[in-house]
Amino acid sequence: MKRMASLRKYIDIGANLTDEMYQGVYHGSKKHESDLDKVLKRSWDCGMDKMIITGGSLTDSKKAIDLSRTDSRLFSTAGCHPTRCNEFVPNPEKYLNDLRELITDNKDKVVAIGECGLDYERLHFCEKDVQLKFFEYQLQLSQEFHLPLFLHCRAAAEDLVEILTRNQDKVVGGVVHSFDGTEDALNKILALGLYIGINGCSLRTKENLEVAAKIPTNRLMIETDCPWCEVKATHPGYGHVVTKFPAVKKEKYNIESGNQVKGRNEPCNIVQVLEILSAVRKENIDDLAQSIYDNTNKLFFESEIIKS
Repeated sequence: MKRMASLRKYIDIGANLTDEMYQGVYHGSKKHESDLDKVLKRSWDCGMDKMIITGGSLTDSKKAIDLSRTDSRLFSTAGCHPTRCNEFVPNPEKYLNDLRELITDNKDKVVAIGECGLDYERLHFCEKDVQLKFFEYQLQLSQEFHLPLFLHCRAAAEDLVEILTRNQDKVVGGVVHSFDGTEDALNKILALGLYIGINGCSLRTKENLEVAAKIPTNRLMIETDCPWCEVKATHPGYGHVVTKFPAVKKEKYNIESGNQVKGRNEPCNIVQVLEILSAVRKENIDDLAQSIYDNTNKLFFESEIIKS
């Protein structure tokens, strides 16, 4: 069994590696030295093949691209998260052009437009009308660069589907990441030909597990959304987790120990998402891992072969 596990290859489609937690900073307070190199080594050692660093704004996307340049296995998205769409307001055309220029200059590293979409659970960060306007505004980048969308959707599936349906000529595929919607939302998203990304936040309830079991294997991807969205012991699927890593509180963390920081998710934990999915879907774990890996390569990386 261990021999088979070592042959599994993973691609984390959503890794927030630019988050300052990986620099040892939590809520503005420095708790330990930067350990991003240790975090990355743990992920490569666990079978990670590639990672896509999430860009959530123009500034974040620049940071994500810069970090991706430190390793041939790291890639990036470029776009504006729904909760950050107020950044467009002062000069929408300039903001979009700056994103456009960033992608043009880094075509070998940017594999998706995003993170973009709609978030109706956090309207205190950005009101609905602004989100709707600038989500749709960014879609032209998918068409221009022939890049898929890395989509965010929280309590907004109906509007997300409506906008994507209306702009199908601009959309070059994509994935709704961190999906936690209903079966009805799932079916509407699948009808658009999109993929579904699953992480710990996608598996928090019994209903989540039931929906995750119904995603067609050829439309499924996995991610961690680290340092967020860990699989927690309180989650209904936790009993299916086989692979567990030692973790200590950040105040006691030693970067040389090999431990993880308690409550801070890491890319290597992607195996736990796979283990839960394999159990609830009643699929062979190695076959499922291979299918997910193939799906991810197909959407994000087959065009990279052409470019290089």
